[in-house]
Amino acid sequence: MPLRQERYYEEEGPGIMSATQATADVFCAKFRSLPRKQQGAVVERLLQDRRFREDLMDSVILARREQEPARPLKEYLRDRRRKRR
Repeated sequence: MPLRQERYYEEEGPGIMSATQATADVFCAKFRSLPRKQQGAVVERLLQDRRFREDLMDSVILARREQEPARPLKEYLRDRRRKRR
């Protein structure tokens, strides 16, 4: 399940939830209803999946850096080459 480039919470129209969002909401509600110990077991199981773990870490990094000012790719590459020297 790729988290990196897809938005799972797109609405079909005004006030209409997509099937994907509805399914995600059901799973989240069920997860929240579990006792804390069982929630921890679910999270541990999810984190055992390397691809899921990498996608989750990428999502966290993107969320944390979302408010940073954008900069042109050419500028970034130029600065990166300078740092290597």
